Amino acid sequence: MSYGGHDDHHHDHQHSHWGPHDWDHGHGGAPHNSWAPIMLAFGASIFLLGFTKVFTQTWDTDANIWTYAIHSSQIGLLIAGLAIFTAGLTVFWRQDWSHSGSYEAMAVGAPFRNIQIRKVAVWMFLMSEMMVFSSLFSTYIRYRTGFDNCEDLFQSSIEPGSTIVLEAGQQCWLPASYFIAEGGYHQEHANAALGFMPDTLIPGAINTFALIISSYTIVLALKTAKDASLSDAERNSKVGKYLSITLFLASLFLTFKLIEWFVGFEIGHEGDWYYFHAPSLSADHFTIHESAYTYCHSWDHHGGADHHGACEPGQDAIFDIRMAASTFYVTTGTHGVHVFGGMVALAYMVLKAFRGGYTPQNAVSIEYFGLYWHFVDLVWVLVFPAFYLY
Repeated sequence: MSYGGHDDHHHDHQHSHWGPHDWDHGHGGAPHNSWAPIMLAFGASIFLLGFTKVFTQTWDTDANIWTYAIHSSQIGLLIAGLAIFTAGLTVFWRQDWSHSGSYEAMAVGAPFRNIQIRKVAVWMFLMSEMMVFSSLFSTYIRYRTGFDNCEDLFQSSIEPGSTIVLEAGQQCWLPASYFIAEGGYHQEHANAALGFMPDTLIPGAINTFALIISSYTIVLALKTAKDASLSDAERNSKVGKYLSITLFLASLFLTFKLIEWFVGFEIGHEGDWYYFHAPSLSADHFTIHESAYTYCHSWDHHGGADHHGACEPGQDAIFDIRMAASTFYVTTGTHGVHVFGGMVALAYMVLKAFRGGYTPQNAVSIEYFGLYWHFVDLVWVLVFPAFYLY
């Protein structure tokens, strides 16, 4: 099979563990096993191990705080893991690029008999991914139900006859939804743009919509690639465009996510009134380091010396919200890494599509990626209400 004028056939029909394969000689010429999955898994493991060596935290008993450090001497492990992972991707893509669809290995043993081995491998991978996210969600449920809610705790402490005494730095759970779905302490400006939902929730709502649409466009790409009635040029163009739209929507999701975390959205204002007011979570001090977050139960939007707002007297407390923030960032960050991985794969698939790489014979490769992408979307459908709304 050849794309873009490059012939991937070998005259002696020898197959390589490193690709590309010669797929066109039936079962007797079936390719050897590939090293790509092993290299990808090993590279990812080394990279994550290096990550734990480079970025560390220790407890300072004298200052009674966590201290954070970056150990540049250990960065070699990070680089080595990334290099092995990249080499694994290169091997995989070389072998996939040469796949014409003339040979598709089938499982022969129970319970997967007569099912494509590659599809079985994808489902096995998704099962392992389900374990990862199940662990994250079970952690979230355990801590969410095990810690007192900061808002409820403060409300209970100020009720007449209450015996609850709040200590500075007391640990409690202040969910991300306090900042996102409720608008945090800046609730007077929370519904500036639409009037019925907080501005801080709009980026997350757009992201949810973008991912759902991207699942639809990947299905359209598969449907078009399987359509034998189309000419090669028309099929290549349409499949490439559908995959490009999917890549754009994934990029939009990740961009909005990073802006939501670190940059924020603020568009115009008249005096104290913003047309669109969605500060970043870091600007609102919802971070993994926030052991002394100043919680305000009742905010005077015209108080303070500058009349720009201040907490009403006796309506504030110092809380440790690191557990809630860490759970939020680890879970949404892990999902974001999976979106980024999908973007890397989509970039390759877009190139392959426009070069004529997908035909009715090998369109099933898009289906295999689609399984992964639908899983990523499904996880977000669970993450969004759990962290953004509740």
